[in-house]
Amino acid sequence: MLCGYLAFGAALQALPTYVPTRYGGGALASGTAVGIAFLATACTRPFAGWLADGGWSRPVVLAGAALTAIGAVGQLAAPNLPTLLVARLIMGAGEAALFSAALPWVLAGTRVAQRGRLAGWFGLSMWGGLAGGPLIAALTGDLVWWTMAGLAGTSMILVLTTRPSSGHVEPLVPIRELAPSGIPLPGAIIGLAAYCYGTIAALLVLHLRAEELRVDGYALTVFAGTFLIVRFAGSPLVDRYGGRVVAAATVGIEMVALTGIAAARSATGALAFTALAGLGLALIYPACISMTLDRVRGMRPGVSMGVMTSFWDLGVMAAGPVGGLIAEQLGFPTAFVVAAGAAAASLLLCLAFLRPRRAVSPR
Repeated sequence: MLCGYLAFGAALQALPTYVPTRYGGGALASGTAVGIAFLATACTRPFAGWLADGGWSRPVVLAGAALTAIGAVGQLAAPNLPTLLVARLIMGAGEAALFSAALPWVLAGTRVAQRGRLAGWFGLSMWGGLAGGPLIAALTGDLVWWTMAGLAGTSMILVLTTRPSSGHVEPLVPIRELAPSGIPLPGAIIGLAAYCYGTIAALLVLHLRAEELRVDGYALTVFAGTFLIVRFAGSPLVDRYGGRVVAAATVGIEMVALTGIAAARSATGALAFTALAGLGLALIYPACISMTLDRVRGMRPGVSMGVMTSFWDLGVMAAGPVGGLIAEQLGFPTAFVVAAGAAAASLLLCLAFLRPRRAVSPR
């Protein structure tokens, strides 16, 4: 997972410069190139989780690593922007297969009381990649796309070193159960939070460059580094206080951070609020995992988490072109204020709709 997301994180750093330089266009084109990969992840995740629940985690993860490598080479070789977008879709499908098939693999046999922290800690492999990927992009320069392909190839090799399953394959649930009824509310919460992350991923580098703050080369690393620290230290809080409480706290912090990024006019202020944004989003995923598993008791985890995570992908996907269009028409600060509004809406959902269930008193 770490190798695959190092490749994905490197692309997030490289694309905002690569797209205007090679193909022309501004924030809208760059934002679309970043965000469109998440359309593929949103469509792929439920099916990857569905197959993982049936005992096919290993081959699906292997296929995900292969698609990530193909997408990296495709972005390097793309002669025009539409071809680049197709390569981004391929890479997005690969990333979805990697994570959504690997997480049920990891959670198999885990006690329910520990799933929140385990999901959070396993997610460190993803966010470790997103933290280190931008740094790799900065260090490798024009070789970044080949480096991405090599990282994805390493992911394939690592999967091949694991033991094949014993051959026991679980029956797949009916495909109509890929949309369980308990998911839309936590899905909406994480989708709105994802719009915040998508705005950061697609526009932060361009915003800092436009403000001439000279920290655009490592701001995403600061964001993801803070995210990693808080995810590692804070994941047990999800099991202790419940997903709803943690989700409300984290999106509240994110609202403040995005407003601060919009208003920052110094390098120190911009980096401080970027770090706060990493803190704000660090626990939203394990919190929503906890809420989802609580609301869909009896469902297999791969299906439920795959569908819930698709809401995250849709939020990130929307942030790229929508945020890019807002930035071109009204300026980068306005795009970040709109993202802060999405965080506020997510907070309202946490407070208004996901009230704790009343315990049933024994008779």
